[in-house]
Amino acid sequence: MTRAIVVGAATVGLALSLLTACGGSGAGGTQPTATAAATVTQTVLPSQNTSTQPSVVRPSAQQGVVPNVVGLNHQLAQDTMQAAGFYFLTEEDATGQGRLLINDRNWVVVSQQPAGGTKAAPDTKIVLRSKKIGE
Repeated sequence: MTRAIVVGAATVGLALSLLTACGGSGAGGTQPTATAAATVTQTVLPSQNTSTQPSVVRPSAQQGVVPNVVGLNHQLAQDTMQAAGFYFLTEEDATGQGRLLINDRNWVVVSQQPAGGTKAAPDTKIVLRSKKIGE
């Protein structure tokens, strides 16, 4: 990929003025002036990551083992699934009340689908059924 960076005449003039102020001089002791814009071309190799965003690593299509997260708090269960390469996670209130799991750390996983130890593709839907701690 090639990018062109256009530097305005004022920028070039400022740079030349700074050079002459540091001891350089133009012909006859006058300061040079710039009237044209300069173009700088930068070549970026495909292997270089010039974005400020971190690289997103997509899971491969290979199957992995679904971790057993029953008994863990819901947040730790989600973190464990993602560390194993499973990102298609859904959650349900295991009591049947249809509550939303707003603060995942206040909930504990009581069942999961598919079961822990099962081999599954990374794009498999994982359902975590949880209830509030102490219920």
